[in-house]
Amino acid sequence: MTIDDGPTDLGQGGTITRNPYLEGNFGPVHDEVTAFDLEVTGTLPAQLDGRYLRNGPNPIDADPAKYHWFTGDGMVHGIRLRDGRAEWYRNRWVRSGRVPAALGEPDPGGPRTEGMDNAPNTNVIGLAGRTFAIVEAGAKPVELDDELATVGRCDFDGTLPNGYTAHPKLDPVTGELHAAGYFWARPDVIEYTVISPEGRVTRREDLAVPGSPMVHDMSITEHFAVFYDLPVTFDLGDAAAGATFPYAWNPGYGARVGVLPRDGSGVADLRWFEVEPCYVFHPLNAYDEVAADGTRRIVMDVVRHDRVFDTSRLGPDESTPTLWRWTIDLGSAAGPATGGRVVETQLEDTAMEFPRVDERVVGRRHRYGFAASVATRTERPGISFDGARILCRDDHTGTLRFHDLGAGRAAGEAVFVPGSPDATGLDGYLMTIVYDAAEDRSDLVVLSAEDLEGGPVATVHLPQRVPFGFHGNWVPS
Repeated sequence: MTIDDGPTDLGQGGTITRNPYLEGNFGPVHDEVTAFDLEVTGTLPAQLDGRYLRNGPNPIDADPAKYHWFTGDGMVHGIRLRDGRAEWYRNRWVRSGRVPAALGEPDPGGPRTEGMDNAPNTNVIGLAGRTFAIVEAGAKPVELDDELATVGRCDFDGTLPNGYTAHPKLDPVTGELHAAGYFWARPDVIEYTVISPEGRVTRREDLAVPGSPMVHDMSITEHFAVFYDLPVTFDLGDAAAGATFPYAWNPGYGARVGVLPRDGSGVADLRWFEVEPCYVFHPLNAYDEVAADGTRRIVMDVVRHDRVFDTSRLGPDESTPTLWRWTIDLGSAAGPATGGRVVETQLEDTAMEFPRVDERVVGRRHRYGFAASVATRTERPGISFDGARILCRDDHTGTLRFHDLGAGRAAGEAVFVPGSPDATGLDGYLMTIVYDAAEDRSDLVVLSAEDLEGGPVATVHLPQRVPFGFHGNWVPS
C-alpha cells in the first residue's frame, strides 16, 4: 500500500506525470452500488441498530496536475445494521456543486454560499433526526435521506448565512453543535456558530484573525470554545493560477489558539495563546482542569504535524503526525486579547491520525482515545495508509494498545460505539472500514474495544472497495 510517487513533481507549477492521490485505493470508484443482505464473518452484536456512514473524496474526473486530495467530489458510503444483520450497503455522490450536471441530473436546489459550492466530501453527521454531508471553507451542508439520496443544500431555516465546517463538536450534555467556519471571501474572521438540538443556529460570533487561515477543526470544553489559527493560509497566487486547493504553509503567519467562554459573553472575552508553528487537522479532545492552587487550565490533546502544504502541495504528507498535549494556564493571561505560551508536551511518538473519543465525553476529561496508525515513508515523511493498526491510548496509564489488521490491509478512522446507553469505559465497539490490497476490496470491521488485541467481532464484506477518505459516524436508529 505504500505509494511509489515515481517521477512526480508535487509543486503547483511543475509537470505532473502521476498523482498519488488518484492511484490505488485513493483512486475513485465509478459506480453507485446498492446491495442487500451482506455477507458477515463473525457475529454482529444485536444492539447495533443504525447506520455506519463515511464520507470521502471521489472525483468524477480530475486533472492529475491540479488534483488535491481534499477537493474531490464527496461520496458517502453507508452500511445499515439491525438485528445482527447487515441489511444494506449504499454509496452515493453528494449532489451539489458540479456533480448533478456531471451526472446529467437536475440540481437538487437549496441555498448556496456565493462563490463557493461543491459536493461536501469530509464528514457526514446525524442532527435532529436528519443526515448531513459537510465540508469546510464556505460550502453549505447538504442534507441526505436515510438511504443517502440527496435532499438539497441546507442553511438550517435561514439561520446559517455563510458556510460551515467538516468538524462540528457536539456537546453531549446540552446537545448543541459548535463549529468554526472560514471562507476565502471573509478573509479576516473565523465564524463561530452554535446550532441547537432542534437544528437552528442560536449563536454567531466573528473572531478577528490576521488573514485567511485554513481552520479544519476546533475544540470545546464544558466552559470554553477553542479555535486554531495556524500557519496554513489562503494563497492568492495559487488561486490566480487556478489551483484547486489554494492554501499553503505560511511560515511568517504565526500560530496560536483562541479561547472563548461559552457563557455568551461575546468576543470581547476572546483570549489568544501562542504555540509553536505547526498544523493540527484533528484534536483528540479537550477539557477544563483546576490545579491545586485554584488556577484554571484547558488541557488539549491534539495530533500535531510539523508542517503541511509547503513543498508538497497535493496532500498532507510532509511530516509525521504524533499526539501532543497542550496545556493552557488561563491564570497566566495578561488581558483579554493576549496570553502566555502554551505548555506543549509530546505524548506519543507513534505516527497516528484520525483521533476519536467516546462522543459521550467530548469536552470532558477522557480516559481512552482511539486513532488509526499511519506509516512513515522514508523518501518523504507523511501520511500513508500502510499502518493497518487501530490504536487505543489509556490516558491514566499512558499505555498504547493496538489491533493489527494484518499485512496488506489498511484502516481509516475508527468510531467508538457504546455497548449500551449506560456503558462505561471500553464497554463498546470500534468500527472502521478496512481495505485489503490483495483482494482490492473493503470490509466494515467491528472490534471489541475491551479486547482490542483479539480478532474482529464481525466483518461485513462490502460489494466494492471504499476509497481512502476522511470521516464518518455511527448514526443510531
